[in-house]
Amino acid sequence: MRAKICGIRSENDLRIAVSAGADAIGFISGVTHFSEDALDTETAARLSGLAPPFVTRVLVTHLEDAAAIVDLACRIGVDAVQVHGLVTDETVRQVRELAGGLKVLRAVHVTGPEAVDVARRVAVDCDAILLDSRTADRLGGTGRTHDWSISADIVRALDGSQCVVILAGGLNPENVGDAIATVRPFGIDVNSGVETETGDKDERACAAFVAAAHRMPYRFGPARPRP
Repeated sequence: MRAKICGIRSENDLRIAVSAGADAIGFISGVTHFSEDALDTETAARLSGLAPPFVTRVLVTHLEDAAAIVDLACRIGVDAVQVHGLVTDETVRQVRELAGGLKVLRAVHVTGPEAVDVARRVAVDCDAILLDSRTADRLGGTGRTHDWSISADIVRALDGSQCVVILAGGLNPENVGDAIATVRPFGIDVNSGVETETGDKDERACAAFVAAAHRMPYRFGPARPRP
């Protein structure tokens, strides 16, 4: 099970995430909705350059113009782009065309059963779908879980496709095992669930989260049916 720690905003955050064994790290830049972890381009590029080999660097952005998204990804220097804004399907297709081999992830906000049809529709244009929670003023980092049974339905709906599913939204070291067992995603993503009160990454929480994820095999059977 792959684990991403998002919201890296300092060298200490980076050190903690890498030491915890995170498979991927996320830098939030180019935002339109509030995020305590948003970075300017220069800071994100500096931190990205410090990441070691074999750790996937992901730009998480709210930008809605394809050329601007890809330009920011190139300036920061990442391996993948997570399109987390309220974008059109055409924008995501353009990002993929312009991305020059970068993996493209698209956020799907699980606010109700309609998310299953949204996921089916957008899966053809990206390498992974990230299932997240949202609020009126936040597109991520809400600290809130969503209905995991809907996320499990999405995993089943995309079974056999070339698009994998990443689960996010309110995850933490205590609930990540149940989340994985219920949804059976390809990977999981955490931000606020492994932070201190000051918003910095917590060393013990990050280590516990990644360890819990790595104990779980990837797609070891069909998702748990609804009760």
